[in-house]
Amino acid sequence: MPKITPTHWSVQEKIFQADGFIFVRQEGSHRAYIKPGIPRPVIIPVYREVPVSIIRNNMKTAGMTRERYFSLLAQV
Repeated sequence: MPKITPTHWSVQEKIFQADGFIFVRQEGSHRAYIKPGIPRPVIIPVYREVPVSIIRNNMKTAGMTRERYFSLLAQV
């Protein structure tokens, strides 16, 4: 399995939107996405490189496996 690396925020947005998340609001440089059945929103900061720790936290919030993440990343 490849290593998770920092990516641009727009790549993260495409990954989570491909998984069914919908953009709902933006507060400053943080964008919130929701999906039915997921109790908390996924927050993606508008950074040139989103750190691995934030990517992993968002994956945990979304209930997304590494396999699912990399399959969606390959589609972007």
